[in-house]
Amino acid sequence: MITINLKDLYGETAKLDELDNYCSKVVEMVTGESTPYAEDVTLTGQAPVWLYLKVAHTLHGLARSLYYDSPVTGQIMIFNHNPR
Repeated sequence: MITINLKDLYGETAKLDELDNYCSKVVEMVTGESTPYAEDVTLTGQAPVWLYLKVAHTLHGLARSLYYDSPVTGQIMIFNHNPR
């Protein structure tokens, strides 16, 4: 499981004009050097909804499953393409 804190992608304020850069960083975190396909990814952290939506869309097809996690909701499945 790879956990990505979206707050770590930007400094004080997320900037819409940096959206492609944020997504590129996430792809690098997920794919790494060993595989172009990550099994499970969890998104967490303080971030604007547009950043969560764009990152989730970017990860579709790269991650087998995607979860959102916060102290309020706990872990929520966004998608799961695991055939098991």
